[in-house]
Amino acid sequence: MPGYVIHLAVAEKYLEKHKDKNENYNDFIEGVIFPDSTKIKAETHYGEKSSESNLYEFLKEHEINNSFERGYFLHLLTDYLFYNRYIDKISEKIYNDYDVLNDALIEKYHVVLPVKVKNQVFSKEGTLYILSMELLDKLIEEISNMDLEKVSDEVKKHPTEWTRMHKLRRL
Repeated sequence: MPGYVIHLAVAEKYLEKHKDKNENYNDFIEGVIFPDSTKIKAETHYGEKSSESNLYEFLKEHEINNSFERGYFLHLLTDYLFYNRYIDKISEKIYNDYDVLNDALIEKYHVVLPVKVKNQVFSKEGTLYILSMELLDKLIEEISNMDLEKVSDEVKKHPTEWTRMHKLRRL
């Protein structure tokens, strides 16, 4: 799963671009962090594990008709695209990359860390192994441009196209 800061950067950029949606900021952010704030992440991600988010299964149980639900859906959409379009390999080194990139993402995307996740976000200097700022900028830009209602409609119409596309190669 992408780290909290990646999810919050996507959320901040999305909210900036979709001011017309009149989202309740606190509810939206609460929805964004909720799926990773639980013990059993497979349940909140509607897959066998959090890296296998199932958007269709989520939409069978949820309407995205309020800020919390749209934030939650944005989180799952970010996970889905992260693992299906942006990375093809994973190892424990990805957590190092999160820590190395967190400060830059916080600054660039004006991320405000909610109190409940502050103690779970770390920063350090170091080498990147899997991620890059350029890769995350592309991900954040792509997802923040999306209309969540249109994506939801597309998932409902074509659920098989929105299932896990490939298994990640483990390093």
